[in-house]
Amino acid sequence: MRALLLANSGDADAGFVGQRFEDYDFSFTTVHREYPHEWPSLDGIDLVLYLGSNWSVYWDNVAKNVAAESEVIREGHRRGIPQFGICFGAQIMSHALGGSAERAKKSEVGWHEVIATPTYGVLAGSWMQWHYDTFSAPPGAQVLALSDAGPQAMQMGRTFATQFHPEANEAIISRWISGQGAAELAALDMAPSALIERTRAEVERSGPAAGLIVDWFLHNIASTPIPKPKARGHLFTR
Repeated sequence: MRALLLANSGDADAGFVGQRFEDYDFSFTTVHREYPHEWPSLDGIDLVLYLGSNWSVYWDNVAKNVAAESEVIREGHRRGIPQFGICFGAQIMSHALGGSAERAKKSEVGWHEVIATPTYGVLAGSWMQWHYDTFSAPPGAQVLALSDAGPQAMQMGRTFATQFHPEANEAIISRWISGQGAAELAALDMAPSALIERTRAEVERSGPAAGLIVDWFLHNIASTPIPKPKARGHLFTR
């Protein structure tokens, strides 16, 4: 099955989420937000995965890129192609489909609790967060999970997104805490070594839990015939 991964260059690792989609034999073509003229059409695409970004949807200097990605989101939604967004992916999905993205009153960096009702309990738990923006869900969308900083997951038809980072593994966090990320942690009085230590403990749960989110997404939101997953991990059951 053909999948499109849309991410920034240099930060296009789909981590645990990508691994689980690959268990279902999704094959990803990666394209970068910086080069929309290189993106293929959605013809023949069975899934689109939108990763996070160090951009903000409302920045003037990326307005053309945001407009191009928003058009892809609207077209995918119109066609009923399953779409899965993460962090910036959630914010730009909201923006594209009639909601909004804005600076959050409360940022979240590190491992934070996400709350969901039992119906959407697969989304609840401690998840990696690294965001200063938030979103307001589009009209007709359903907010499925929350934290005290704002919405944490939403669904609109076959379009779904999380504000948190289910894909985050130790390698991804190690990359994020270098360069600009190190300065951000210093400004928050957070030690990179402490964040990595916490991550090593958290991913023992979050890795399998991310796989369960993918299982749930494919069975309950994508709702299309899909192959059985490979042996690794556990299939979500209703």
